[in-house]
Amino acid sequence: MTDKTMTPDEVVARLESGMTLGIGGWGSRRKPMALMRALLRSGITDLTVVSYGGPDVGMLAAAGRIRKLVAPFATLDSIPLEPHYRAARERGAFELTEVDEAMFMWGLHAAANRLPFLPVRAGIGSDVMRVNPGLRTVRSPYEDGETFVAMPALRMDAAFVHLNRADRLGNGQYLGPDPYFDDLFCEAADRAYVSCERIVDTAELTKEAAPQTLLVGRHTVAGVVEAPNGAHFTSCAPDHRRDEAFQKHYASTPWPEFAERFLSGSEQDYQRAVQAWREEHEESEEHGDRKAHEKKQKKEGA
Repeated sequence: MTDKTMTPDEVVARLESGMTLGIGGWGSRRKPMALMRALLRSGITDLTVVSYGGPDVGMLAAAGRIRKLVAPFATLDSIPLEPHYRAARERGAFELTEVDEAMFMWGLHAAANRLPFLPVRAGIGSDVMRVNPGLRTVRSPYEDGETFVAMPALRMDAAFVHLNRADRLGNGQYLGPDPYFDDLFCEAADRAYVSCERIVDTAELTKEAAPQTLLVGRHTVAGVVEAPNGAHFTSCAPDHRRDEAFQKHYASTPWPEFAERFLSGSEQDYQRAVQAWREEHEESEEHGDRKAHEKKQKKEGA
């Protein structure tokens, strides 16, 4: 057994421009953001990105790193459409394969099982075939003769996922409400890298949680990164909620300004910059509350 612990920068050093990269999580939930920030610090570009998209997609799109995106959506959850993704799409910055959520899932299943495709009912009767003219249908060879969409396998060169806990061998555990298909991302990729809130001894993984929370097996993982708060600003229940205030700031700030302040240094620099912003934000809110209170008192006095 091998100790697979790495730093975010060591993970990114194993990637190359032009690769197909899968990114786990869902929307703005449990995204491997520390690994994404390391990727943005690198010169890697021309990526094909496979994701249930959130700010991972938005940041890569804003930075001009995506050649092609395969996704069912790109959302911040509380903000329905990821704004930096939308801006990039509106200017035609990359190619898009947009499929139904279930089609996407079966594409992951096909890749995990090393199949070229899997037949799915999802997509039949919708515009998915029109907007993706490369998709094909297959007919059942049995008496039913039903027609299905032949969803191609979503094979990836590498995948990033973020979990609550992991050991040094690559076993990963989620403690929140949903696995978000992170196991499929790991199985569908040639190499998978897991970041986690905390690295623990293997025995601890099942000490206080059910065995089925052991989502990712070490045989699918090439590297493990301990990244406390590494999903920020997305949620990572039960370790932390989504940072809604900071997410709104991200969504409403011009990309060059956001990148300069928060993404121009190391992961530690990012966490310090967020803390400084939070203090400024809280001070501004307190000042606003005082002004509102003073205004109210003057109105009542009049």
